[in-house]
Amino acid sequence: MTASPSTVGLSSEARNLHWLLSNLVEEVPGILSVAVVSSDGLLLLSSDDSRNTAARDARSARRTGPRGSAADLATVVSGIGSLTVGASKLMDFGPVKHTMVAMDEGSLFVMSISDGSLLGVHGSADCDMSVVAYHMALFVGRAGHVLTPELRSELRQSLETESTGSRR
Repeated sequence: MTASPSTVGLSSEARNLHWLLSNLVEEVPGILSVAVVSSDGLLLLSSDDSRNTAARDARSARRTGPRGSAADLATVVSGIGSLTVGASKLMDFGPVKHTMVAMDEGSLFVMSISDGSLLGVHGSADCDMSVVAYHMALFVGRAGHVLTPELRSELRQSLETESTGSRR
């Protein structure tokens, strides 16, 4: 198996998270894009939009995500995460586990991973919300214990290197 360019030089834990995220997108019907966001709102990991190009082209030309950008999805996920944490504190109901937003033409799911990190999923309107939530919980269970401060730093640096390399 050859590592994709975005995982070359990464630790085995980082490569494993990339693999788990890719599997989430590829194996769960209706998932359009995924983002893992740190507690401070920074994008740590995202699905490769090129995997979804054929599916998006098959649908109408209208947007299928927040401008199609992983950074935009991360911003939305971070904002919803912050809003629900504030609501939870105001209502004194304990920590937020997950949030689901059903819209006419899509769905948004946000689930806590660990220490404030979040998993955000943008799904199609016809996705089975319970199936998506189940697979997100599996991802969180597998990823939560390895998402250490060191790994978060490595993932951030990887994204920064990738984005500066693509601008050249």
